[in-house]
Amino acid sequence: MHKKIDAAARTLVESYTGEGVKIHHLDRQPLPSHVETISVLDMIQELLFPGYTGPQGLTGASLRPHVEARMAWLYETLTEQIGRAINHGHRLDEVEAVTEQETADRAAEFLSRLPAVRRTLASDVQAAYDGDPAAACLDEIIFSYPGVYAVTTYRLAHELYQLGVPLIPRIMTEHAHHRTGIDIHPATRIGSSFFIDHGTGVVIGGTAVIGRNVKLYQGVTLGAFSFDKDASGRLVRNTKRHPTIEDDVVIYAGATILGGDTVIGRGSVIGGNVWLTHSVPPNTRVLQESPGLRIITGDAAAAS
Repeated sequence: MHKKIDAAARTLVESYTGEGVKIHHLDRQPLPSHVETISVLDMIQELLFPGYTGPQGLTGASLRPHVEARMAWLYETLTEQIGRAINHGHRLDEVEAVTEQETADRAAEFLSRLPAVRRTLASDVQAAYDGDPAAACLDEIIFSYPGVYAVTTYRLAHELYQLGVPLIPRIMTEHAHHRTGIDIHPATRIGSSFFIDHGTGVVIGGTAVIGRNVKLYQGVTLGAFSFDKDASGRLVRNTKRHPTIEDDVVIYAGATILGGDTVIGRGSVIGGNVWLTHSVPPNTRVLQESPGLRIITGDAAAAS
C-alpha cells in the first residue's frame, strides 16, 4: 500500500510540470483568498444591514467608531485581495501589474460606493415586502429571504467588476449561488427595486440587462440562445448573449428567456414555464397554454 501511495505522489508531482491543460497555480503570483473574500462579504453585509448581523445594540457614540473600525479592516483586507486578484496571472519573477497604491485606490473607491449600494438595497427590500403578501415585516425579509442575500451579494460583486477586479466578484456570486440556489453573474446590469421571490434555480447571465421594478420567481432563466464561434472554432466572447428585461416586468416560475437580441417590453408579464426566444412589445402577456388534464375521482380512481 505504501508503495502505491509513493508512486501516486510521484506521478502527481510529475503531472504538475507535464504537458496538457494547466490546472495548477504554482508558478504565479498568489491568488485571492476565498476565506478572506467571504469574510469581506460578511463584514459588508453587517455594515449594509446593521443590527441584523454582528454586534447588537450599537447606538449613539459607539456606532461611528464601530463602523470606522470595520471600514479600516475592509480597506486593508481588500487592498491585499484586489492586488492578488489583478496580479494572479503573472509569474513569481515578473513585475506586478499594479502597485499597492493602485490597489488601495480601487479598494477605497469600492468602499466609497457602499452608501449608494445601500440606498439601492433599500429599494430591493421594499420591493420584496410590496411583492410578497406572506412577508410579515422588513426584518423577516432581511433575515431570511434568499433573494435579498443573492441580490445584495450581486450588487457588491458588480461594483468590483466595474472597477476591473477579476476573480473576487465571481467568488462572491458563486458563494451566494451555493447558499441560495440563485446564480447571478456579476457583470449583469440590474436596476433598483429588484425582487426574486423564493429564488431557487434562478439563473441570470452576464450580459443580461434588467430594468427597475422587475420581479422574478423561482426557476427563471435569462440565458443565451446559442454560442457563436470564430473561424478556429473558439467561442466568441464579449458579445450580448442574454436578454434585456425592461422596467415593471414580472416573470413567473420556470420561464426561460434566451438570446441577446430578445427584449421583454416594459410592463409585460411572462407566465410560468414559458420558453421565449424573441422580443415582445411593452404591456404584453405571454402565457403557456395549459395541457389537457384528466382528473379521476372516487371509484374510478381506485379502479385505475
